[in-house]
Amino acid sequence: MKTVHLQATEAGAIDQTAAFLRAGKLVVFPTDTVYGIGAAAFGKEAIAALYRAKERPMSKGIPLLLADEADVEGVAGAIPAVARQLAAHFWPGPLTLILPGRPELPDNVSPNENVAVRIPDHSVARALIRAAGGAVAASSANRTGEAPASDALTALATFDGIVAAVLDDGPAVHGEPSTIVDCTTDPPTMVRAGALSPEALGVQLAAEKDG
Repeated sequence: MKTVHLQATEAGAIDQTAAFLRAGKLVVFPTDTVYGIGAAAFGKEAIAALYRAKERPMSKGIPLLLADEADVEGVAGAIPAVARQLAAHFWPGPLTLILPGRPELPDNVSPNENVAVRIPDHSVARALIRAAGGAVAASSANRTGEAPASDALTALATFDGIVAAVLDDGPAVHGEPSTIVDCTTDPPTMVRAGALSPEALGVQLAAEKDG
């Protein structure tokens, strides 16, 4: 496969990248944290290809990136009140929430009944996700065990010939993955520290508990 390197500012670049996603192809695209490698959120074969490309164990699951908060209802089941409060405070932004997943999601997007979701604070990423249908299964653009790619050329060097397109919008702002919070537990638990500081998250959780 020949990988197309597209500049996000080029006319039609986002739509072309979204068309690859809708066709079941893998693409690399920018987010506010790091560059991601993505597949159609409801494409089981595309998600399987994403696991293979990253050499990622099936036990880790693939997060879903969303364009808008309304898109959460399409991928998550009963959404806990604390998750809605965190989303209202930190989305769009570098916070991934683990929620109960909808049964119609592909069974290989997660090793259990839950799903990790996030709305990135990045206009190009959200425009791409919106054009692709509102949700994209995505993980950091690196092979498992390697450092996440914070720019398009680094990601291209890893996935050239594997992804259909690399959408380039310059260096990622944060340069580190999102913070992950599991909202299916009571109280919520931090699964991974990341771009959102534990202090900021802890203050918000404490405020919601007191409230």
